[in-house]
This record gives sequence, C-alpha cells and structure tokens, in this order.
Amino acid sequence: MPSVDQLGRIIATVAAPAFLLGAVAAFISVLVSRINRIIDRAQFIHGIPDDDSSKSFLKADLPRLKRRAALLNRALFCAVVSGILTALIIIVAFVSAMFDLAHEYGVALLFIGALVLFCLSLIDLARETRISLHDNDLRG
Repeated sequence: MPSVDQLGRIIATVAAPAFLLGAVAAFISVLVSRINRIIDRAQFIHGIPDDDSSKSFLKADLPRLKRRAALLNRALFCAVVSGILTALIIIVAFVSAMFDLAHEYGVALLFIGALVLFCLSLIDLARETRISLHDNDLRG
C-alpha cells in the first residue's frame, strides 16, 4: 500500500487530468445542448405543412442541419473518448502506485491521446459553428 506521502504526490500529479476531466464534462454538456437545438429545429421544419408557402423555404435547410448534427455527433464521440482516457490516467496513476509500477510512459500516451481527441472535438465544434451561421437560422 502506498504511504500518505505517495498518495499526496499522486493526487498532486492527477490534478491536471482532473481539471481536464471537468472541462471535458462541461464541453460535453455544450455539445449535447447544441445537438438538442438542431433536433428541435429539424422537428419544427418537418412539421411545416407542404402548402405553407410562408415557411416552406425552411425545408431546404434540412441537409445543412443533418451536416451540423453529424459534426456535433463526431465532436461528442471524441469528447467522450477523451474523457474516458483522462479518467484512465487517474486510475492508472493510483493503481500503479498501489503496485509500485512505473506508469510515466502509459500516462503520457493517455494524456496525449485525450488532448488530441479533445482538439478534434473542438475543431468539429468550430466547423459546425461556421455552418450554423446561415440566413435561415436568423429568419426562422
């Protein structure tokens, strides 16, 4: 079993991944709310009768909404996997301390993987945000 000093060092070591885990969780919340807004908008557009000429132009927006949802879905997947990798960093740090194993390289690889996936998720969010700035969103 690790000593109190070892546990203190481990807790200090996993502070950065713990903050990253909190940021990823907040980011996932943002992504889910954006996906929900797209779903609500698509349901509204699907509910427009074909003979409603004042709003029928909005039906042309469905492919764009589908593209936005696909980007957000991929961003959400990358963010979730990033969160899982970040949680694994914390788990590996404590388990390796319990069994007195070297874990530096494994933790470094997990951290790099988590950050790469988080960056990919941010890129997909940026792409979706650019697509979202469209005239139909401002009118309807």
